[in-house]
Amino acid sequence: MNNLADNWIIYKDEYLVAVNKPSGMIVHRGWDNDAVTVADIVRDKIVGAPVHAVHRLDRGTSGVLIFALDAETTRFLQKQFTSDKICKKYIALVRGPMREPCVLDHAIPNRNDGERVPAITKFRPLAHLHRWTLLEAIPLTGRLHQIRRHLKHLGHPVVGDVRYGKGDVNRFFRNHFNLSRMALHCYEIVVETPGNKRISLLARVPSDLSEPLIMMGIWPSVQNVAQSVSNSDL
Repeated sequence: MNNLADNWIIYKDEYLVAVNKPSGMIVHRGWDNDAVTVADIVRDKIVGAPVHAVHRLDRGTSGVLIFALDAETTRFLQKQFTSDKICKKYIALVRGPMREPCVLDHAIPNRNDGERVPAITKFRPLAHLHRWTLLEAIPLTGRLHQIRRHLKHLGHPVVGDVRYGKGDVNRFFRNHFNLSRMALHCYEIVVETPGNKRISLLARVPSDLSEPLIMMGIWPSVQNVAQSVSNSDL
């Protein structure tokens, strides 16, 4: 196992492996045709056998990503995801001041140009700096680009989001804070394993996001408010 793959591992048992996906990589081939995918590295460098992605993270999003090690576990975990019984928590840096927590119940397409389906996300502001907000997002349903679409609907697009965000904002953060990725990170997923064990999978914020936050001066605030990520070297 090489050092890169080793550093990705969050959790591993006889049923599943969870890794801290980097921004910029797709989960598996089929969403795009990249030469190397996260599934390739997990299969070849961590497990040494075929693995099954049980959910998705967008290319630009980093954080907790779970792979099942057999077909039965795949079905068991996917049932939790499709029934919205999984607890997922994200942090995002967005444009504009969000002063109060809110719950957005706003239908969105579940696939590109598809029929709108119910979608609910809870948002909680964590810290503010000038016209920027660092917030926590908890999707209560699992729809395509749900957090990104909901934040755009609220007028708080994610910094670095080339699809739903603002080009001038993204350029500003590239030029001033060396932020060349989407500022969205899945820091925790709570899931039940086939062994009737409920586990909290925590993924530390990677340096390509944490260092720009440090440059902004918002990072100490993150340390104070995100105590639920205590195992993640925030």
